Amino acid sequence: MKQPFGKRLTMLVAAVCLALTATPAEARDVSLADAIAEALAANTGLRVTAQGEKTAEAELREAKGANNWSASTSASASTDKQKEEDRTSSGSVGLTFNYPLYTGGKNEANIRSSEYGVDIAGLTTERARETLKYDVIKAYFDALESRHTIDVNQDSVNYYDANLTNVQQLYSAGSKARIDVLRASVELSDARQTLIKSENAYQVNLATLRNLMNIDRTEPLNLTDDFVYDTFDIDLASCVDYATRNRKDLLADQYTLQQKEEAVKVAEAGWKPTVNFSAGPSLSKTFEPSMRNESTYDMKAGVSASWDIFDSGVTRAQVDRAKADRDTAQLNLQKAQEDADLSVRTAYYNMREAEHRLDSTQDAVGQAEQDAYIAREKYRAGEGILLDVIDAQRALSTARLNHISAQYDYARYKAQVIDEMGVGLTDAERTAAAKLAGLPIEKAPVQTITEPAGAAADAETKDTAKHAEQQAAVDATVNALSDNSEELASDVADELAGNGE
Repeated sequence: MKQPFGKRLTMLVAAVCLALTATPAEARDVSLADAIAEALAANTGLRVTAQGEKTAEAELREAKGANNWSASTSASASTDKQKEEDRTSSGSVGLTFNYPLYTGGKNEANIRSSEYGVDIAGLTTERARETLKYDVIKAYFDALESRHTIDVNQDSVNYYDANLTNVQQLYSAGSKARIDVLRASVELSDARQTLIKSENAYQVNLATLRNLMNIDRTEPLNLTDDFVYDTFDIDLASCVDYATRNRKDLLADQYTLQQKEEAVKVAEAGWKPTVNFSAGPSLSKTFEPSMRNESTYDMKAGVSASWDIFDSGVTRAQVDRAKADRDTAQLNLQKAQEDADLSVRTAYYNMREAEHRLDSTQDAVGQAEQDAYIAREKYRAGEGILLDVIDAQRALSTARLNHISAQYDYARYKAQVIDEMGVGLTDAERTAAAKLAGLPIEKAPVQTITEPAGAAADAETKDTAKHAEQQAAVDATVNALSDNSEELASDVADELAGNGE
């Protein structure tokens, strides 16, 4: 049913007022340091990893408790009735304290293994924080690179659009062929497709960054930092040596090997005797017949020993399995060290390669700009062909994108080198990480590591770039007004005609 004209007009005026007064959601400024701090304080994956510390601490308490005093209670009640005798009912209750005097080293080995487990859990969490920091840096620079790529692709679209207009004018004047118009139109369409893809890549990279920071997945962000070239003066050999000595995951693997050594001792304890001390009071009472109502109180203490002298080879199999696990842990440590060496070298070589590309790509941009200008002017003068103009513009876009790629490749690979070295968090980052774990900020790190000169986190924190604000709400309202404008005009005419009558 069609709504009355007056009501529809009122609704339309209200919509216009809302569109004029509405302001788009303001993007929040986020620096690289802010992004890292928020991720360390809120990332869900890091929360999962940090739970391992609580598990390890509980296992340590369990191991220590098994090597300490324990107490148990017992109670019994019985009734006995024999032929030609009265029924006899009695009950007893007892309390026994036990202490393991000797377990063949099993309990002690379990305690040491659990202590290593606590260290492993702490190192694992610390390494996860370092890796998360790198992931945030990478996502941040990925988004910045995508944003600059959009600028380059937008320039290409603007150029091809202007070029199409120019070719159409020349065609109308009869100085160019129809094929030039078609070719210019195709190039404009291709440029628009490339721009759409780069805009999508930017949104995907921002989504990745929001996910790492664990913030509202739709919150607009304005990345305030940008690439600033900063030299990395540590040689490759020093980087590899630093990683070998300080990578948290390598230290954790060393502790894992020690755990496996303790597991061998636990298995070998099966060949040794166990000695336990027990003591405690007991109370017995006879209820029936009533004439024998009596109570007995006892206090007992003693030492007991047991030794399995034959178990069909079970202990031998357990020892062999524990030794095999120990040997596997040794190989895993060696493999992890080799992988760390390779990862440091790979990131280092990639960083240096990107660094070398910085100057060459900058020179290429200048040369491509001159070439594109010459090609455009020759075409306008009628001395060149459209293909030369298109090739020159493509070369210019490629040179610009290559320079952008070199910049952010260097920033990302530099951050990766630092991560692969195992450089620890800064004090500010450690403060943010303590908020996630609910730990006191002053808690000492798992291991204090002196960072070499030049290995500190990047200082890419200078240029500020602002983004255009979103206008989606206003655009939607304007579109709605446009769709209803003709119908509204007709209704106004009908209403005025009716009033005239």
